[in-house]
Amino acid sequence: MTNPFMLKAIEEAKKACIEDEVPVGAVITYKGQIIAAAHNLRETLNRATAHAEILAIEKACAVLNSWYLNDCDLYVTLEPCIMCAGAIINARIRSLYFGAFDPKAGACGSVTDVFRLKELNHKVTVYAGIMEDECSFLLSDFFKTKR
Repeated sequence: MTNPFMLKAIEEAKKACIEDEVPVGAVITYKGQIIAAAHNLRETLNRATAHAEILAIEKACAVLNSWYLNDCDLYVTLEPCIMCAGAIINARIRSLYFGAFDPKAGACGSVTDVFRLKELNHKVTVYAGIMEDECSFLLSDFFKTKR
C-alpha cells in the first residue's frame, strides 16, 4: 500500500543517491503535515552523524522550536541504526514508520531492538516494512553500482 509520507521519504532517498550518498530519506510529520525532510549527507558533510533521521530531527526541532517531538511521526526508508534509534527516543517521537530492514545495523529488530527496552523513559510505536519493496530496491540498486 502506498503511503504519501513514505513517498516523500523515498524522494529524499533519491536525492541522496544523486549526491552519491547511501539512499536513505526521512520525513517528520506534525498534525498530519510534513515539517521536516532530509536525506543522508555523511559523505557530503564528512560527519558520521549526518544520517537522514538525525538531520530530519534537527530540522523538526528548529521548526517547532523544541527538542520535544512527542506529537511527531518519523518516516524513513531504512530501519534506523542504534544511534538514530536513540535520537528518536530522546526526541520523544511518537511513531516510527520504516521501509527496508537493515540486517547489518538495524536497531528495530534486525540486529537488536532498542524500542523494546522496558527501562527506557519513552516508548515509540514502530511500524515496519512500509513500502518495503520500493525502499529496498533503491538501496540494492545503489550498491550494485558500487560493486
